[in-house]
Amino acid sequence: MLSISFRKTRFPHSLTHYAALNATSTHRAIGKASIRSSSTGSRRTNAIKVRASSNPFEEELCATAKYIATRGKGILASDESNATTGKRLDSVGVENTEENRRNWRQLLYTAPGLGQYISGAIMFEETLYQSSHDGVQFVDILKKQGIVPGIKVDTGLQFLPGTDGETTTQGLDNLAARCEAYYKQGARFAKWRAVLRITDKEGPSNMAILENAHGLARYAQIAQSNGLVPIVEPEVTLGPGSYGIEETAYWSEYVYSHVMRLLNEYGVLKEGMLLKPNMCLPGLDAPSASPEVVAKYTARTMMRSIPAAVPGIHFLSGGMSEEESTLNLQALQDACPDAPWSLTFSYGRALQSSTLKTWAGADIGSDGWNAAQDILVKLAKANSEAQLGQYKGPHPVGIELDRHAPALRTPRLTIHSHSHSRFARSPGPRRRPHPPGPAHWRCRQVTTYCLLSLCNLLS
Repeated sequence: MLSISFRKTRFPHSLTHYAALNATSTHRAIGKASIRSSSTGSRRTNAIKVRASSNPFEEELCATAKYIATRGKGILASDESNATTGKRLDSVGVENTEENRRNWRQLLYTAPGLGQYISGAIMFEETLYQSSHDGVQFVDILKKQGIVPGIKVDTGLQFLPGTDGETTTQGLDNLAARCEAYYKQGARFAKWRAVLRITDKEGPSNMAILENAHGLARYAQIAQSNGLVPIVEPEVTLGPGSYGIEETAYWSEYVYSHVMRLLNEYGVLKEGMLLKPNMCLPGLDAPSASPEVVAKYTARTMMRSIPAAVPGIHFLSGGMSEEESTLNLQALQDACPDAPWSLTFSYGRALQSSTLKTWAGADIGSDGWNAAQDILVKLAKANSEAQLGQYKGPHPVGIELDRHAPALRTPRLTIHSHSHSRFARSPGPRRRPHPPGPAHWRCRQVTTYCLLSLCNLLS
């Protein structure tokens, strides 16, 4: 003879609020069912518990993340692939060779005084193992400046079947072994980028959101288990269209909430990770928003979706000019002066664009080389001041570049696929998912309980 007993269980965070409303009357229906057999006394538990096991790197992870998120400092994103770096070099008439790529990274990492404003540098795998012309490894050059070496660990984007050209990120295969090797080489943090797209027709599909959230969470879990602080980058990327900043804010909040839920389920240590999101901007065909408006929606999105335990939120500069990146960062400090996290930067193009044009392949130690390093440090200083809420201008670049210039609109997508048209779904009207209410959740919970009970009886 079988008897059924109930025990209270942990809820996913999306259900916690609704469960608390009627805890007394519903805890049995939404509890964890255990089937007991009176003859054998055996118990079968139908719940999966995700527990964060002890991590020997926990203390180091927290210390590294806290250091990188130091107020007044940010991250230099120099992790472009060889192909992307080649396009940048070609724009200034420099051939894409390993020697020239090394010279370019050496210029960045050896800039005098850069460590006053930069706390971390994201590197490409080739660069992590390279040395300067003097034979000093780049990781050691960065450490001497007080800059923590980091490594990009994803291997690019791939089209997601069943969607209208949406993407997922590759790189989970052998990730643990690679992270272990990167740690031995001197890297102490990692980065993984996922891209979710907004267009005039619709926002990202639930399939794309869940697939990318899973990839980010699994990557973060693996990185932390091998001593690397994971930078989680769920980029809600701008696309063609005249949609407003409210639309970007809505989808950003929706995506970040899903990502944080998966990070929770995978037991990722929040104090030992960093976030690299987009700022909330209008579509590429819409009028530009003022820094105050950008800051208002961006700060609101972060407050609604990111837990205070995360030490730093390092915004990417995609879709913004160099000066716009600095002004928006300054406005964020004004909009959220008591933020629980460090609202700072992880800029690539916003720090490198003018630096690259100034260098243009000049020899080491030449006037062109020194001038390029000077503009890099000045750009880093301007963004450092903006992070502290102390930026007054003028901007080092002088003339603001148009956000709609072709160079800034170039998609940052590296997609490994031959064709995706056969999997494309017909674009429909833009639809926002509607969060279910308490009654809907309770119905699902009771249904789930009944199914679990039936499965146990049948087994």
